[in-house]
Amino acid sequence: MKKTFVALAAVATFAGSLATTPASAQRGLGAAVAGGILGGAIVGGAIAASRPAYGGPAYVVEAPPPPPPPCHWARERFWDGYGWRFRRVEVCD
Repeated sequence: MKKTFVALAAVATFAGSLATTPASAQRGLGAAVAGGILGGAIVGGAIAASRPAYGGPAYVVEAPPPPPPPCHWARERFWDGYGWRFRRVEVCD
């Protein structure tokens, strides 16, 4: 805030000094261009030096994946008296 106030005061002082000089067709445009460039540089510098409106980058740490379930389904081969067959059974570790 203090830097912005100083920059605006400098621009106002410079603009006031230009307003008190006598107007002439040869120097009016050059002084206006110089005042615009100088004022833009001062105000732009004050804006660039101010804090950003957001908090900045934030690093997000992902949570680890959940542990595997304690039980899972597996195929099991068994003899039914006539031949080998398959069935699904639940295996818990």
